[in-house]
Amino acid sequence: MAGGKETPRQKMIGMMYLVLTALLALNVNSAILLKFKFLDDALFGVNQKTDKSNQDAVKGIEKAVADNRNQAKDRAVLAASQKVRERTAQMISSLRDMRDQLMKASKNTPEKFENLEATEAVANLMLGSAGNKKGLGYKLKNDLNQYATDLQTLVPGVTVPKLALDAKEDPAVTAEQKTKDFAQLNFEQTPVAAALAVLSQKETEVLKYESDALNRLAQQVGASNIVFDKIGAFASAESNTVAAGTKYKAELFLTASASGLNPSMTLNGSPLKVDPATGKGKIEFTARPGSFDQAGNAKASWKGTIRFKQNGRDTTFNVTVPYTITKPVMQIQSASVQALYFKCGNKLSVQVPALGAQYDPSFSASGASTIKGSAKGEVTLIPNSKEVTLSVSSGGNPIGSQTFQVRPIPKPEIQCWVGGRPANEKQGTPITAVRNMNLKAVADAGFATFLPDDARFRVSRYEVTLVRGKRPAMQTITVNGPTVDLSSVVNTAREGDRLYIEVKGVQRQNFQGNVEDVNVSKQFNIPLL
Repeated sequence: MAGGKETPRQKMIGMMYLVLTALLALNVNSAILLKFKFLDDALFGVNQKTDKSNQDAVKGIEKAVADNRNQAKDRAVLAASQKVRERTAQMISSLRDMRDQLMKASKNTPEKFENLEATEAVANLMLGSAGNKKGLGYKLKNDLNQYATDLQTLVPGVTVPKLALDAKEDPAVTAEQKTKDFAQLNFEQTPVAAALAVLSQKETEVLKYESDALNRLAQQVGASNIVFDKIGAFASAESNTVAAGTKYKAELFLTASASGLNPSMTLNGSPLKVDPATGKGKIEFTARPGSFDQAGNAKASWKGTIRFKQNGRDTTFNVTVPYTITKPVMQIQSASVQALYFKCGNKLSVQVPALGAQYDPSFSASGASTIKGSAKGEVTLIPNSKEVTLSVSSGGNPIGSQTFQVRPIPKPEIQCWVGGRPANEKQGTPITAVRNMNLKAVADAGFATFLPDDARFRVSRYEVTLVRGKRPAMQTITVNGPTVDLSSVVNTAREGDRLYIEVKGVQRQNFQGNVEDVNVSKQFNIPLL
């Protein structure tokens, strides 16, 4: 771009071009193609007003020359301005001719513009058939860059960069596009609506640099002419759709301005900081959740005002900008996410991809206590009722909630092991094998897989009785813990006796190391051989 200050209109046009080039990289649908047509129409309208403004600039130079009694130096400036206008008219005429050829090739007319795509017609005309690089796009590149050279020759001291860059010359182009030349970058696989918008934008650049040249010439005769044909408020949002909990960002500024104009701005009645260099107010606020519809969207808007003095009077412009808040989608991952286990440490990972780096979660729950994990989004739920509702917020803003059903803890299976193997209650167990007995509390396999830290069971107490016939053969032995040495029983037992074992206590250790009793009853009746 040229050095020196740009007018707000020029900055706005530059921003519109950035939007245009970004849209060209998308696979667009018919609705967006229609937006290209609207953009082309808007640029075309601006160009007509800029052309009129530039013509007024030449008239201003002419008047200043006359007022200065037609001095030779001033007449040379006037002649230069007229040549600038002539050269610009040639360039504009070439651009308009290309527009007409695009319209004809795509079978559109100004009165009936229906074929918005026509990418093949655009490619054939602008790139050449079969990509032979003989299309009008290559002529356009040469014409635009020659215009820039001619303008600098006509007005020494004015800076006009190359107006048609290949991808490798443009720092704004992404790496995967760097091999493309100017014509391919702007017209390859490009709908006709977008191609017309490109030509309108190039016309805008031509008129902009003509304006710079004429202003420089005008300053040489003291006739710098600034023409404002329209003053209004303009808002530019990064996105009109924003997820709850993320930042909404936009710029509010005037579409016309002048040096010494110091506007004041407000957002929803609160003062905005205005950058004195650009005259723009920076807008940033956190989007609050609203009443979401079935699609997960909520409508909202913000109001801005711009105040400044015009001809000694206060002038105020108001703007209302609508935007859409989308409901963030929570992704919950767990070993068993559909249901939780009662009084267990159910670990969940709750992520909200739409919030990105701004995701700062906090958790609360009804029917359970919560423990926040060390990693972002991790939380442990410890249910104390049959149903749990987990509520998630980010940065203090509610995101959403989810309800889980709660399962009871499956009771463990009690097994009796003697001599290193399970006791045989049907066929009997040798007397000598019962010397070492171990009662095991084995957790349900699924429960142990989901929550291994909560599936630690042990038999804490049981009673062993040696029975002969229908009567005890010795005093009942009470065992605290899962294992016992039954040497006394082995020394007393006879073939045909039975061991009657009754479990009196089972315990579970949870993920925090706390121990609780488990209500389990179990009896064994083991014949001795």
